[in-house]
Amino acid sequence: MDQTDEPSKIDQEEPPGQTKPLPQTSRVFDAPEPLLPFYPTYFENSFTQPQQELFRRNGYARLIKNLQIQVIIDLSSCRQLWQEFSPYQSLFDTWEFRLAFWQGYRHQPYFLTLKNGPEVLALLPLWYETDKQKYFWFGSWWQEDNTFFTRDPIFIPLLLAASPQPLHLNAILPEAVNWPKQVINFCFDDPKYTLSTKNIRSAEDFLATLKKKRRYNLRRDRRIIEDQSPQIIIDHFKDFDTLVTLSKTRFHQKGEDADWDDQRRVTTFRQVVELGRQKKSYQVRMVTVKIGNRIAAVDLILIYEGCYYPVKCGYDVANFPGIGNFVNLLEIDDAIKLGMKKLDFLEVNYGWKDKWFDSVPLLKYDKPVT
Repeated sequence: MDQTDEPSKIDQEEPPGQTKPLPQTSRVFDAPEPLLPFYPTYFENSFTQPQQELFRRNGYARLIKNLQIQVIIDLSSCRQLWQEFSPYQSLFDTWEFRLAFWQGYRHQPYFLTLKNGPEVLALLPLWYETDKQKYFWFGSWWQEDNTFFTRDPIFIPLLLAASPQPLHLNAILPEAVNWPKQVINFCFDDPKYTLSTKNIRSAEDFLATLKKKRRYNLRRDRRIIEDQSPQIIIDHFKDFDTLVTLSKTRFHQKGEDADWDDQRRVTTFRQVVELGRQKKSYQVRMVTVKIGNRIAAVDLILIYEGCYYPVKCGYDVANFPGIGNFVNLLEIDDAIKLGMKKLDFLEVNYGWKDKWFDSVPLLKYDKPVT
């Protein structure tokens, strides 16, 4: 925050200890007792006979019979488990980024663990969304680059066998489930889109990789904005509110709902900014484009482990046509100047990303109520 800014109320609150237990009267909440044996109930009810034989042949039969299930709902304990198991390879692996979503939505954590005695062998970090009556990754479906936190991939099917229902796990990295795909049915999710900076030194180098017509259109849009003498402002974080307003206006102009219409989403990304400015894990960056006395664009970027993530944007397209393409090219140059290895433009194509960037396949897993 700027020196003149006061900390928000939510930042002054300490994370809770034991959070309120979920109601256990609903069909969708079938939580185990604090400590339950995995074998034989979950093993025999969740796997076919051939699948059971596969587990027995791999030498894990004795271990499976000793496994116990424990669900952790205390946020402090959840944090400790996360920090122990997370690979910290992606922005979405950081506790702070996930915590921002909890601060915005306050959904009940549900960290499912498989234990052998006191040792935790596997962790499935979830939360329960009461409005959707479904379990998701801790931090919601907005999270990407998801993996399973296990000592060995053998435990992934066992975690899913013990998982609650209904459950939706999205944006799973395919390499995380190479072995489990033999046992569990994963489906393709929307891909994400990335750009490696390995072989480019500028946005012009990137444009040279595109088809002629697309290259012409992007240069035209950039020139239209440049002819209006844009002012580029870095890290004026008070422009977050303008980002939200511009984004909402743009969606409403198209006759669509904006995720910002839910105040919880606004609170979440306000916390994303504030936690990022503390630089405990990821860093936050904001790019504002001002033309004359009007703000034409605000982009929120997060930086982690050499990756540049444009995560949220607000553009005044009605008054400044081409501003989105201008900002995208601007940010490619910005990422290169900062020494980033790649840019991650996240999931969902929106009708244009596949024409610009490399697609990265992702998987999903659904467990309905039975």
